[in-house]
Amino acid sequence: MTEPRPGDRPTLEAVAAHAGVSRATASRVVNGGDGVRAHLVERVHTAIQELGYVPNHAARTLVTRRTGAVAVIIAEPEVRIFSDPFFSRQVRGIAKELTAHDTQLVLLLVEDRGDYERIERYLAGGHVDGALAFSLHTDDPLPAITRRIGMPTVYGGRPGWTTGPGEDDGVAFVDADNRGGAREAVRYLLAQGRRRIAHIAGPLDQTSAADRLSGYRDALAGAGPELFAEGDFTPAGGARAMAELLERDAGIDAVFAGNDLMATGALRVLRESGRTVPGDVALVGFDDAEAVAESADPPLTTVRQDIEGMGALMARMLMRSLNGGPGERAVPGPVITATELVRRASA
Repeated sequence: MTEPRPGDRPTLEAVAAHAGVSRATASRVVNGGDGVRAHLVERVHTAIQELGYVPNHAARTLVTRRTGAVAVIIAEPEVRIFSDPFFSRQVRGIAKELTAHDTQLVLLLVEDRGDYERIERYLAGGHVDGALAFSLHTDDPLPAITRRIGMPTVYGGRPGWTTGPGEDDGVAFVDADNRGGAREAVRYLLAQGRRRIAHIAGPLDQTSAADRLSGYRDALAGAGPELFAEGDFTPAGGARAMAELLERDAGIDAVFAGNDLMATGALRVLRESGRTVPGDVALVGFDDAEAVAESADPPLTTVRQDIEGMGALMARMLMRSLNGGPGERAVPGPVITATELVRRASA
């Protein structure tokens, strides 16, 4: 049996010799192949540990046609990604799941439309096995790019892009029940005796914002346009929208904000106008990002979505497709997850 000399990097041949198996058997075990008896798999793993063998990534890629990496594409500018806890929680869920599959996360950011050419070159270059993409807008070119390349992709959020007949069939995505959660929030405010309930929506070129607006209208069909203002999912956007709403209707007694960050901006404007929360105006957000909702004063009543869990589920769906057999290559989906109203002091 040939043992590696001190200082030499152990080779696959050395692993095979140490385990007493053929090189082909050792290769199948290292590359996750099937058809190797359990006791031989155990011997190869023992040899790998004892020799300190590290697979050659380039050689492994040639054998498996896999890179061991997945692109995570967030269609938002950097300033939003690092200021909104929604994104960090979703990436945390993705990262945990990919780590469990020994797969690297490659983060690709979209600062402006010109970045899509760079992203397309990267995806087409064979650097990753699949993609996870979220926070897309209706005119986003990414779905067309991934279709053109043939890149397995799971989306965060219900697809809202415009395509030809049948092109959205089988699109894999994970989303929360945005419409149902919004409907529950507004019905809760109605049950508290509130009657002039305003809504601050997120950008309506995103399906999450559009669905939450639909849920608001489901519960409050008679609401006039003076009770609606569009924000941008940021505290500043929430503040601007709240000021606009108060200028139109000073009698507003409740606000449903499309996310917690906009709710904090609305809360600041309400206080500056001399109104108390929840005494004069009840306030409900969406997301239940604890760093925002629990630290607000008063703490926010909000609609909880399992942000980290949705990220993990996106990654799990993609890995199931990548690791499946020939009949399992289609990415499963879609999945809509439940929401829950979390009651705190703001409403």
